[in-house]
Amino acid sequence: MRPRPGEVLHFSHDPDIPVFVPHVAPTSRESRPYVWPVDGSRSPDYWFPRACPRAMAWLVPGTTEEDRLRILGPGGGTRVHAIEHGWLAALVSTRLFAYRLPAAPFRPIGEPVPNAMVATEPVTPLGPAEPVDDLLTLHREAGIQLRVLDNLWEFWDAVVDSTLGFSGIRLRNARPRPPTRSV
Repeated sequence: MRPRPGEVLHFSHDPDIPVFVPHVAPTSRESRPYVWPVDGSRSPDYWFPRACPRAMAWLVPGTTEEDRLRILGPGGGTRVHAIEHGWLAALVSTRLFAYRLPAAPFRPIGEPVPNAMVATEPVTPLGPAEPVDDLLTLHREAGIQLRVLDNLWEFWDAVVDSTLGFSGIRLRNARPRPPTRSV
């Protein structure tokens, strides 16, 4: 599920949102109220249950071959998403909806590089919410590896310490970090 030209998307568990009104998201570092959609490149970040912690990594122009192999693995494609075992059932059973929104009211935000899009005015969807079917199939069809791990933190630390692009969403909901091992 990706936006068409001139559109952005908002993913939700609620199929009946008539208008998106700017608000201050509880997890946002921003203090101004915004409407937050995603573009085509960031849509896969939201093919999950809302509260599901996920760690994601993808190739960027500066990615080294060593990091590509270490994080993505041989034959690993260009992108990987990781979740914890405890979220797999929710991923399979989640009923998710996508709202198509006009792209015109939105502007990029983020420093030093924009990493999101926002609007400061209410935005009406272009039509009714569309069901987003089978999140596992969406990943497969997009060529995105989906890894199911016992704990996200070792993977996340490796990704953050790499030359790949990355994003972590709802990591506060992940299992606690395992104790460090003494050698």
